[in-house]
Amino acid sequence: MTEAIERCDVTESDWLAERFEAHRTHLTAVAFRMLGSLSEADDAVQEAWLRFSRADSSDVENLGGWLTTIVARVSLDLLRSRRSRREEPHGSDLPKPAFGRDDGTDPEQEAVLADSVGLAMLVVLDTLTPAERLSFVLHDMFAVPFDEIAPIVGRSPGAARQLASRARRRVQGADTTSEVDVRRQREVVDAFLTASRGGNFAALLALLDPDVVVRSDEAAVLVGAAAEVRSATAVAETFVGRARAAKPALIDGAPGAVWAPGGEPRVVFAFTVAAGKIVGIEMLADPDRLRELTVAILDD
Repeated sequence: MTEAIERCDVTESDWLAERFEAHRTHLTAVAFRMLGSLSEADDAVQEAWLRFSRADSSDVENLGGWLTTIVARVSLDLLRSRRSRREEPHGSDLPKPAFGRDDGTDPEQEAVLADSVGLAMLVVLDTLTPAERLSFVLHDMFAVPFDEIAPIVGRSPGAARQLASRARRRVQGADTTSEVDVRRQREVVDAFLTASRGGNFAALLALLDPDVVVRSDEAAVLVGAAAEVRSATAVAETFVGRARAAKPALIDGAPGAVWAPGGEPRVVFAFTVAAGKIVGIEMLADPDRLRELTVAILDD
């Protein structure tokens, strides 16, 4: 009798696992766009599995939507926790960079996910508040109605719509592709490099969005870069008097900078500019990632 019960439990567990696995790819995509990190996305999906396996889902009509809501709630909690840690007094431990390689994640899968969103998009998403990011990602990227988003963020549907609208304006403000915009972006990046080299702290502050974020991949961290720096003041303090060896460059067609001793790119600085301000800088030093980029070094 005991053996029969155990077989029944195993069968039910396998059935639940099959139902969940059918949605894993979608759930990972949602979590990645929410968190910008494959390792954290995997953690969120795993937590969703634990909640799913413990809950009674027999009456759930839309399992995919239900699981998406669970992942969104878990991701929102992680975003809020991450933001809280970043607001601790100076000197507290900074979070690990999003693009790690020693955490058991699949670099190829992470690259595919990142390419599907876009490096600049990930940087801009990271400047949003957790509620703005969730509302924008769920509605604009996954077509989740505001009636379903509202209870997740603890707001009314109208307020959730406003959150997504604010986020959309921020994202669209960074979506600059015309020749004029590229020229303007290059002016901003060139001014940043000049102010950095000249130690002009005030000029750096004037070029940075108040919520600017600098993120470094693991390879850059290993050679001394901070994993993450937030706020205009902190970023200006990081770059003032530096960047003397950095050259202006086009990174996949977008203005940026590169440290390239002997003409070989070693560190790439990918800038995201919105409304004339720098909202994000990605420092990339992973050789595999650099080989995927098109880097054109420009004259100073």
